[in-house]
Amino acid sequence: MRWSRRRRSLLVTGGSGLLGGHLMRSPALASWDLVAPPSRMLDVRDADAVAEQVRSWKPTAIAHLAYRRDDPRTIVQGSANMARAAAKVGARFVHLSTDLVFAGRPAPYTEHDELTPIIDYGHRKAAAEAEVASVCPDAVVVRTSLIYATDTSSPPQADVEAVLAGRSSMRFFTDEVRCPVHAADLAAAVAELADRRDITGPLHVAGPDALSRADIAARLARWMGHDPSRLPLASLAESGLVRPGHLVLDCSRAATLGLACRSMDEALRG
Repeated sequence: MRWSRRRRSLLVTGGSGLLGGHLMRSPALASWDLVAPPSRMLDVRDADAVAEQVRSWKPTAIAHLAYRRDDPRTIVQGSANMARAAAKVGARFVHLSTDLVFAGRPAPYTEHDELTPIIDYGHRKAAAEAEVASVCPDAVVVRTSLIYATDTSSPPQADVEAVLAGRSSMRFFTDEVRCPVHAADLAAAVAELADRRDITGPLHVAGPDALSRADIAARLARWMGHDPSRLPLASLAESGLVRPGHLVLDCSRAATLGLACRSMDEALRG
């Protein structure tokens, strides 16, 4: 793709994903040239190819959303490659991270808290954050939570549908708490941050509700026209699984920057 010389340009990795699709459709980017190369065109794990292609495109900004949950090279090395390439061409770099870089605790986490991952994915995303900060110190690292949508399917909706259709034996924990965020709200924040070079370092952007997985599933089931009482519930504490329990992000800094997200009830009402 050839960029217009009179327009800002945004390179998006992971553009075919849930958040990437919403970002590509975001009204906030109407004045931008956008490109979201598929992985066969831009393998983020290939440092030389990334450097060459980013140097050729010379985007104004890069939104790095691509990941493969079980592939450390994509998560860590891929993030470092994209950040390094962005720094070399002077592109604004927006890196997507996760609340799972924390272990979970009763109090909300701020951007200043030490990272304490306890699952493999969290460890990988924490390592990716460190790489990005090292090679592109002016980047913004967006930590978010469970992403859902209303105009397309998302993993939380798919889980509910699969359980209610009898295709899954998954149970929804009453004591595993997250801050669900609508994909459109998160996409709007990423779009805004692509043009805000004054905002750097980690930034928490998630929904204002601290909801259990059971609460989230119930809201989605009701929104989809199902009876929430049919959902099987369980306790993370009694499951024996090792993963964060009460995981809440303090998003007050983002709110002061005008990047507040809707509550889940508000988003589901449309």
